[in-house]
Amino acid sequence: MRFVITGEWKTNSLLRLVIVLFLGFAAFLWLTNALLYFAKMGLTPESVAQYYRGNEERYLRPRSYIVLLEISHFHLFAMSILLLTLGHLVLFAPIRPQWKACLIVVSFCSAFSDEAMGWLTRYVHAGFALGKIMSFLLLQISLAAMIGIIFYGTIKPRRNAYSDPWKGEKP
Repeated sequence: MRFVITGEWKTNSLLRLVIVLFLGFAAFLWLTNALLYFAKMGLTPESVAQYYRGNEERYLRPRSYIVLLEISHFHLFAMSILLLTLGHLVLFAPIRPQWKACLIVVSFCSAFSDEAMGWLTRYVHAGFALGKIMSFLLLQISLAAMIGIIFYGTIKPRRNAYSDPWKGEKP
């Protein structure tokens, strides 16, 4: 990250290539996340509740404690690393600091909430299914925004976030 801090990344095409390739993987993760979600449930609270709590009429078994624990174990680690990386790269993007902070906080909170709402839907109340839907959508929106902003900043680098802080003037 020294190249980003010093501003050398504007001329380091290999570093920019690595970032763009990483963003490609992140974009495919974003896509597969949505495809997996919609393969299992929809955007209705009933479909989410049935996925987690089961439905005897449709022969859907409730998600077990072990299954939820295994999924959470992997997701909490993987999402934290992804969001740490994307959040770090957003710090150098050509947007206002307030937007950077908002985007980083929203992405972390929605990722955690997305994971927690599955547990709450399964073990507390089916009403948490609406929270699962909102968390999922907010996570997808924040991830897409971060990927897009970083991509734009990478292919068209302008300012250095440390030596030339953007004070809100138009680029």
